[in-house]
Amino acid sequence: MKLKFLTLFLLIIPGLAATANAHTVDSVGEYRVEIGWMNEPVVSGETNAIEFYVSPLEPNLDLEDQVFKNGITGLKKTVKIQLIYKDQSITLPLSPDHNVPGKYHAFVNPTISGFYQANILGTIEDTPISLSMHPPKVDERAYIEFPEPSDLTITQMIDGHTALIADIKDLKESVNNLEEAQPNNVGYAGIGVGIIGIAIAVVAIIKSRKA
Repeated sequence: MKLKFLTLFLLIIPGLAATANAHTVDSVGEYRVEIGWMNEPVVSGETNAIEFYVSPLEPNLDLEDQVFKNGITGLKKTVKIQLIYKDQSITLPLSPDHNVPGKYHAFVNPTISGFYQANILGTIEDTPISLSMHPPKVDERAYIEFPEPSDLTITQMIDGHTALIADIKDLKESVNNLEEAQPNNVGYAGIGVGIIGIAIAVVAIIKSRKA
């Protein structure tokens, strides 16, 4: 039994490592380039950033064996990232990471879930770069929200308004019936109706705030 658990654990760990570092690596000229989201999992509606790493390629190593080291600095003014979603695009400037030379951030708030394309444009030192890369998918924000959003939705407002109108209609019918049955007590009935109406409005407001 212990052997089975150990085998399962060893199978799961590599998958977790891949998820934790879901970056894309490519090369241009003599440079290794890497992109990925700063905060993962990335969800729509939250400020995030494309992380961009640049370092020299090591000789005699395949791309998958290359690692980021000896990062290239000074690319803030020479490289930009064009982020594309379907037929819309935005050009993002790079902000150097002051703690890691050769690492940059392009801050953005992806408002829609889905797959984005990042075009790396400019020059790395004397090497032109025009490279399309694809960071991991942006997930829908709702899947990590708990409990349900507290904002009052349009549907809730409509439902509350409809219920309030129904209560007022019933109240009017009660007043009409009271007028027909006791015409001499209409004044007192009007005061009572006013109090009831205020109570209904207060309850409706309280319900809307709790919704």
